[in-house]
Amino acid sequence: MIKTADVVIIGGGISGVAIAYNLLKKGVKNVVVLEKDYLASGATGRCGAGIRQQWGTEMNCRLTKYSCEFFENAKEELQYDGDIEFKQGGYLILSSTQKEHEQFKKNVALQNSLGINSKLLTLDEAKEIVPFLNTEGLISATFHQKDGHLNPFHATQAYADAAKRLGAQIYTFTEVTDILVEGGKIRGVRTNKGDISTNIVVNAAGGYSQLIGNMVGVALPVFSERHQILVTETVAPILDPMVMSFSLNLYCQQVPHGGFVMGRGDEGEPRDLRITSGWHFLEEMTKTITRVLPPLKDVRFLRQWAGLYNMTQDRQPIYGPIDEVEGFYLAIGYSGHGFMLAPATGLIIAESILGEAASLPATELHLNRFKSGNLILEPSVV
Repeated sequence: MIKTADVVIIGGGISGVAIAYNLLKKGVKNVVVLEKDYLASGATGRCGAGIRQQWGTEMNCRLTKYSCEFFENAKEELQYDGDIEFKQGGYLILSSTQKEHEQFKKNVALQNSLGINSKLLTLDEAKEIVPFLNTEGLISATFHQKDGHLNPFHATQAYADAAKRLGAQIYTFTEVTDILVEGGKIRGVRTNKGDISTNIVVNAAGGYSQLIGNMVGVALPVFSERHQILVTETVAPILDPMVMSFSLNLYCQQVPHGGFVMGRGDEGEPRDLRITSGWHFLEEMTKTITRVLPPLKDVRFLRQWAGLYNMTQDRQPIYGPIDEVEGFYLAIGYSGHGFMLAPATGLIIAESILGEAASLPATELHLNRFKSGNLILEPSVV
């Protein structure tokens, strides 16, 4: 393992390797990524892997629009030999309350003003997209064709391969045990395989980000929360878009191999580092999804798994440097949306480290918003 680096990135999920790629593309020569397991072993490889541009704030619309457009051309941009499997079947987002319906009107108007061609649909129009949709209790829907799903392992590997071609050193099964700080400045990283001297560390450790923060003596305003996913057997294609509802607390999509991947939130989920599975999720998920998509009652459940959401108070990420320790940067707190934000994250953090003007609107996502109380209220999260 090398002994010195210009930048050390902690976390080998898609955010970590995207940051590395962007730094190297901008001319930084000595970039290291440290991952305690294999690439995409954490939240990235356990996520639902949806990509949507249908948000309720201008900032999130712009960030995800940039990211989606990157993914559309990622195979060529990253010179990947494989296929990241970007299926743009769209997102069909359902409203079940009048308040939500009114918010959807505002969302679509905002999205359209930013070049996102989403549409507000009647229930009959929604059934033209998903004919077996049970519209009982629903009011309306929105749809955007360019939203979709891609393979998180291939997408992460594409970034990692591109970063390595540019000179990145990526060390898997290498755990960070401490961060060396002297006089309020980063001086190095200690791992189970040796020390690396550096003046810049990026915390992109996902569900473990608070543990990394503790290593520099900073209590980060995040917590990790278990979220579970259910997967079915492979069947013939019947569902093209992701079906999602904020108020009904669900998302479901049929991925290219034919299985259905679905999830929901639960306020009772443990807030620690557990990634076990539970019966309560399985019971509630199957009840919810078969009510909205009745044919799924005949599809056999195959398996379930869990991963960690790294949550913030306003369910928005934290980007950039911190005041307490010079050279320590954050790319954390995605609250379940880190995968779809990865291209934007890579660019934002690289520009921040290099002191460049921001290409994307993310200055509001600095850590200091929790001190000032300027939280960002996004109406469209599940």
